Amino acid sequence: QVQLVESGGGLVQAGGSLRLSCAASGRTKSTYTMGWFRQAPGKEREFVAAISWNGLTTNYADSLKGRFAISRDNAKNTVYLQMNGLKPEDTAVYYCAAGSPLRIGEMGNEYNYWGQGTRVTVSS
Repeated sequence: QVQLVESGGGLVQAGGSLRLSCAASGRTKSTYTMGWFRQAPGKEREFVAAISWNGLTTNYADSLKGRFAISRDNAKNTVYLQMNGLKPEDTAVYYCAAGSPLRIGEMGNEYNYWGQGTRVTVSS
């Protein structure tokens, strides 16, 4: 089992930045692809970004490329999501997830473990 705890969410003005963190505990000796997803009010959950177990490969939702950056520090068992140029439409609960190292997937069902989420609100 892997436990994931997100942090770093909050209220920010449009154009601002936030860095989300996701701390992993439990079977962290196993290697996992790590992903970020988000769910806005009244909308389905959507893929944001993912990173391979070694941090060498990343995958982003096309609409977020250039504004968001995913990274990880395996020594700290933590993955990060740097969000710049935030827009009101980025308002959502952001979830961290861990999945098979064989894929850097965009589908939620490719991930086995999920955090509780951290809320991001972007004001206009």
